[in-house]
Parts: sequence; C-alpha cells; structure tokens
Amino acid sequence: MMIEKNILEVKNISLSYQKDPIVKELDVSFMKGKISVIIGPNGCGKSTLLKGISRLLKKETGSIILNDTNMDELSNKEIAKQLAFLPQSATAPEDVTVRDVVELGRYPYRKVLQKVSQEEKIIVDEVLQQTVLFHLRDENINNLSGGQKQRVWIAMALAQKTEIILLDEPTTYLDLGHQIEVLNLLKELNETTGQTIIMVLHDLNLASRFSDYMIGMKNGRVVYEGVPTEMMTPTILKDLFGIEAYIGEDPVDKKPICLRFD
Repeated sequence: MMIEKNILEVKNISLSYQKDPIVKELDVSFMKGKISVIIGPNGCGKSTLLKGISRLLKKETGSIILNDTNMDELSNKEIAKQLAFLPQSATAPEDVTVRDVVELGRYPYRKVLQKVSQEEKIIVDEVLQQTVLFHLRDENINNLSGGQKQRVWIAMALAQKTEIILLDEPTTYLDLGHQIEVLNLLKELNETTGQTIIMVLHDLNLASRFSDYMIGMKNGRVVYEGVPTEMMTPTILKDLFGIEAYIGEDPVDKKPICLRFD
C-alpha cells in the first residue's frame, strides 16, 4: 500500500486582519501531487489561509512545514522556488506583454537587475507553449479575454518551476466556458508534471469534479476533509452552507454532484 506524503503541513496557525481573528488555531495538511480544493462559506478564512501560507499575511501562532522544513527558516526567494501563489484578482500594469508577465515568474532565480538569460527564455517559451499562449506572447495582456488572462497568470506561476501552486478562486469573473478551460488546464498540469495544486473554489460541483481531496472550512477552522464522495453529503453541506442539498452522481466521472439545493 502506497503511503501518501504531505508536502505542506499547517500546524496551529492563527491569522488576523487588524486584530480581528479570521483563522483560528487551524491544522491542515496537503498531499504531494494531489489537487486539494478548499470550500466553505464567505468569510470563513479560505483566502486568508492561502495568504498566510504564502506569507502575504503574517501568522500570529503556529508553524507551516514545507517539504519537511519550517518556513520560518526559509527566505522569501527560497519559498518562491517551491511555492507559487495566484491571488483572486491579479492585475497587470499597462503596456506589458504576455511574455513580460510570464518572465516575472523567473524572479526567484535572478539577482537584482540581472537580465533574463537564454536558459530562462527557453523555459518561458516552453511554458507559453504548454498553456497555448505562444501565439499571443507579444500581445498586451490587458487586451486579452478573461480566460486568456487567467492562463497568463497560471503560466507565470508555471515559470517559477515550483512544486506547489496556490490559487485563490481562479474561476472568479469567468464565464462557465472559461472556468472549465482554466480548471482543465490545472488538472492537465497536475497529471503531466505532478505539481501539487491547492485552490479555493465556490462552485461545489466544480470543486468535486476537479479535486482529489476537499477541505471544508467554517468560522476560521477546518471542520471537514476527505475525498469528494466523503465531502459531498447533505449533512456536511447543510452544516457548512445551511442548505438542503440533493446529491447525485456525475454520469461521466461518477463523482458526486449537487443536483439541487434549497
């Protein structure tokens, strides 16, 4: 029997905004090479947790273990070589091209004012091909569609060559077609590169469909976790969201789906 390895462990972490506690003494682990999706009601601390893991928000208590090393012992650049974070609403300055943005993913490997090397240009080209953006490489990112822009941000994260990618609601502001496009891309990357994907999603059916593991948060704590068949139950969804859920089975992948909720 194969033992799953945890690539990231969060232990007793507390996070606050202006002294208002959001995440409270939380414990959670993320398995290497898996897609983990965090679900829960608005304001429960999902986005705050990702910001704490990526060190955009200073923790008040606890520790975060990345590849068996306490993150307190690592520099920001050392962390950025292992972990990439895409916030909910990434924005780019005017007059920057797709290639410019993707090249930013190489910053952890460069010294101050060092130019992009030929080796890095090759890495960027490979990522642009992988995300089907090579033909748009010289386009202004602000002229792209929502789905294309999101692919650019994912490409930037890929250029970092990290083992872990954190994404805060990567489908926000996208229509359904572009949501599926982005999530299919992430699933394909996970399957081909073995990268660990940790993301927050609001749509329960998309969370079930695209996850290996689901984590349910409420009031700043992890209260449920398990595979989709364990998480997508009327009892759990009622406790998390206060809804009466009717659960069925996806005819294609046999994963649980919410047919209706009241």
